[in-house]
Amino acid sequence: MDRDRCYVTNAVKHFKYQMRGKKRLHARPNAGEVQRCAWWLGAELELLKPKLVVALGATAVSSLLGSKVRVMRDRGQILHPSGKLDVLVTIHPSALLRIREADEREKNKLTFIRDLKKIRSFVRH
Repeated sequence: MDRDRCYVTNAVKHFKYQMRGKKRLHARPNAGEVQRCAWWLGAELELLKPKLVVALGATAVSSLLGSKVRVMRDRGQILHPSGKLDVLVTIHPSALLRIREADEREKNKLTFIRDLKKIRSFVRH
C-alpha cells in the first residue's frame, strides 16, 4: 500500500511505560484507558470513513471489536462488526520482536506478511 493512502493512529492516545534501568518499556493500557480514548478513535473513524481498518494487536482489536474477538484465534480474518467497519485482525509487529526462537519468529513474520497482503486485495475491490 502506498503510505499516502493510509492513516495510522492508536486506540489509546497516551504512552504508558515502566522503567527498567534506563529503558522505558511499554505497558499495556487497561480497559479503562481504552474506554476513555474510544470516543477519539470513533471520531477519527467517523471523519475518515476508511474502507478497511487494520487492528494491530489486542488493544486495537478490543477497542474496535470488543473482548470476544481474540487476536491469535481470529488473525488474518476481516471481520464486519455491526456492518459499520471492515476490520482486519492481526498481531502487533512488536510481538515478532519478543519471539526468541528464530524459526518460530520467521514463521510468525511470514504469517504477519500474509495477513497484511490482504489489505491490498481488499482495498482494490
